[in-house]
Amino acid sequence: MPTTFIKKDDVRREWHVVDANGQILGRLASRIASVLTGKDKPEYAPFLDTGDHVIVVNADKIVLTGNKEQDKAYYRHTGYPGGIRETRVEKLRETFPERIIEAAVRGMLPKNKLGRAQYKKLKVYRGSEHPHEAQKPSPLELKTRVPR
Repeated sequence: MPTTFIKKDDVRREWHVVDANGQILGRLASRIASVLTGKDKPEYAPFLDTGDHVIVVNADKIVLTGNKEQDKAYYRHTGYPGGIRETRVEKLRETFPERIIEAAVRGMLPKNKLGRAQYKKLKVYRGSEHPHEAQKPSPLELKTRVPR
């Protein structure tokens, strides 16, 4: 059976919208990363960017399990000696809740040019509104939801 290869131009990209209201962060991020890389498509190739665009709404209503709301911290460095900075999740949720989902998904993507290209297809918004209605995004089904 001959092997067939797909070209970059043959990749069809779709748009999906995900409601993060009541979703667990890690489970949501792993599903989004799978769609961004294109692993759910039959034409998946690990060296090509075959994934779809993903829009995440209601990022401020994401759920963290256990004591992560108080204990989890994100670190960055300013570039100066002794310039390590720490930001707790509870502080980040008040100021930039989009960055919680973005950081989780970024950590699940490849750490190279391909991963950076895949990450650019992720759009995260705090509320339920987004400016991508012209792309006609289809809802992406998720299996887990936290009962409230």
